[in-house]
Amino acid sequence: MKLKLATLALAGAMTAAAPAMAELVFPSLSYRTGPYAANGIPFADGYADYFTLINERDGGIGGEMIEMIECETGYNTEKGVECYESTKGEGSLVYQPLSTGITYQLIPKVSADGIPMHTMGYGRTSAKNGKVFEWVFNYPANYWDGASIAIKHLLDLNDGSLDDKKIALVYHNSAYGKEPIRTLEELSDKHGYELMLLPVDHPGQEQKSQWLQIRRERPDYVLMWGWGVMNQVAIQEAANIRYPMENFIGIWWSGSENDVLPVGDGADGYKALNMHLPGADFPIYDDLQTHVYDAGLAAGAGDQAGSVLYNRGLYAAMLAVEAAKKAQEIHGTSDITPAMMRDGMEALVIDAALMESLGLPSFGPEFEVTCENHGGSGLGIVQQWDAEAEEWTQITDYIESDKEVINALVEEDSMAYAEENGIELRCE
Repeated sequence: MKLKLATLALAGAMTAAAPAMAELVFPSLSYRTGPYAANGIPFADGYADYFTLINERDGGIGGEMIEMIECETGYNTEKGVECYESTKGEGSLVYQPLSTGITYQLIPKVSADGIPMHTMGYGRTSAKNGKVFEWVFNYPANYWDGASIAIKHLLDLNDGSLDDKKIALVYHNSAYGKEPIRTLEELSDKHGYELMLLPVDHPGQEQKSQWLQIRRERPDYVLMWGWGVMNQVAIQEAANIRYPMENFIGIWWSGSENDVLPVGDGADGYKALNMHLPGADFPIYDDLQTHVYDAGLAAGAGDQAGSVLYNRGLYAAMLAVEAAKKAQEIHGTSDITPAMMRDGMEALVIDAALMESLGLPSFGPEFEVTCENHGGSGLGIVQQWDAEAEEWTQITDYIESDKEVINALVEEDSMAYAEENGIELRCE
């Protein structure tokens, strides 16, 4: 059976003719339009194609077919909230808003409505603390992990010392882009580097002044928290001033093919973090070919397979499906509710044997979710762009973030949130 896909157009109201509800409903808050569409499309395609595979190959999850309801947000916070409000009554099991701005608006809503939310590698970082954020999860890693992983990579390149080094952060001037600043400041105090902060206003097409400052002040390394067109513009500007690309490192949302291909040879050597492996050399792609692509069921134009963000969409859907299976196991029923789904997410264990059985051997890090830890293991790799081959290459093993720094920041921020909002701690 083909995956049921309902696309909701928010031009003031929901479309009138909604399809019949399936047993298990997964909303997709996508953005196939607007300045961030080039990055939103591959994620949305991967997310949809994995659910289609589960329906076509496995007959759904535990015998229950999947319905995915796709709602266009345009990466706009107001539209994202409208999408949530218009779909939450459909039996939606988990939300993945794909926007830090939308995430911040939805945290109190999902908590009040009792619907889990998964912000994989983005959103409010301190939601890692499950004692405070019962309904929010951000495994397998968060932005503060990413900041620390980047600094650890630089420590490895400099014999363990960043004394007297200058590191610039080029960041999207939004809640998303500002997330790593506190962590990088703490790590600056610990490791002795100077931190330069260079905000870039939405959507990021104008960066001349920031890169002129970089050319003038010559930081040893540049980190980037960008998204959409901002990324390729930054990489082009770096190439224009002949900044050494091997010293330029993006977060995992600044490391897709869309970010480097437009720059051509100038992007060669650029680095980015990743929370999973790049490429299509995984057995699951054989099943996708048979059950999805050859069957004419691929989402969108069907041209994103194997790209970094398509893989991330697959990964997000895989984690959702495995959490749903765990919820069915815990509660002894295939017809799970959002509250049951939350229990499955909090009991999720992803290990090497499971990933291999899913056709994704070594694709992502092993991690275990607990009541106290909704954030997973906090591991990530560094990948590097090969412009001649037009592919990303993994250049490090999984690197663990500095838990001493990260956990203290998570505790401080989450406890302040709990006090402000009168939240009683769990897991005691």
